[in-house]
Amino acid sequence: MSDDLDFSKPAGSPKPAAPAAAPQAPIYVPAIAKAFFESAGKEEQVAAGAVFFSENQKGGLFKKDKMYFLAEGQVGLFMQSKPIGTIKAGQIFGEMAAITESPRSATAAAQTPCKVISLDDKGFNAALQKKPEFALMMLGMLIQRLRGMMAKLSGVPSAGDVKESPRVFDKTLLASLTKGLGDQAQQRYDKGKVIMVAGQTGALMYVVLEGKVAISIRGAVVQYVGPGAVFGEMALIDQSPRAANAAAEADTILLGINRQVFLNLIKSDPTFGASLLTAVAERVRNTAAGVK
Repeated sequence: MSDDLDFSKPAGSPKPAAPAAAPQAPIYVPAIAKAFFESAGKEEQVAAGAVFFSENQKGGLFKKDKMYFLAEGQVGLFMQSKPIGTIKAGQIFGEMAAITESPRSATAAAQTPCKVISLDDKGFNAALQKKPEFALMMLGMLIQRLRGMMAKLSGVPSAGDVKESPRVFDKTLLASLTKGLGDQAQQRYDKGKVIMVAGQTGALMYVVLEGKVAISIRGAVVQYVGPGAVFGEMALIDQSPRAANAAAEADTILLGINRQVFLNLIKSDPTFGASLLTAVAERVRNTAAGVK
């Protein structure tokens, strides 16, 4: 296994008489983030009071959103002019909007003179090629955040509100994955067949090649997954039990990816990591809207 990337391993096995312990939470490692930003970013000196970005601001064709690593100083976050948090040296900010290309959810302003390292979309992709471990760290952090938000959801969508998960991998990348993993990685499920069950250990994540999969929580369908989209990645990344059930909504062909293959793909194919990171970040943003 690619142990150099696998810093989100669960804690050691509990004693037989003890209840199963939750996996160790993925940890944000400032050194990994700093190395990632330094590999393709631009150092900037920012005066106290300067605004990095404003709430609801959206990047345009000629001005892409940036994400930042704060090397020195302190940055305040504000929503509707009210303080909601503080960024300190060694932390990153602005990553959600930059990854998902969505409007900024808050305003970020320098509270002291700051030194930051900024990355635009081109720099981000270049950095992923050099430092793929950052993608795994971010995925772990996003999934930890997503699980926390899912626990706060009081209900499930009504039938009319159930949406289909967006495509994660384009046709070119999907064809490359299918060819690279071979026929042995493909799994066929007839309509109605159960694919995974909430509470089980997650050994695989799945990419839908053909057909349609229904994801359900507490007996209610919350999402449909079609070709090019993925499911089951949460348990594979943080090694926690499955959070939902999945069943074939139609005759379906899936591409199963185990953890070792997943880690190898993160390391060898930056496009794979970037696509999955964007999808999980988008899911976090959408889930956050449902928690409010």
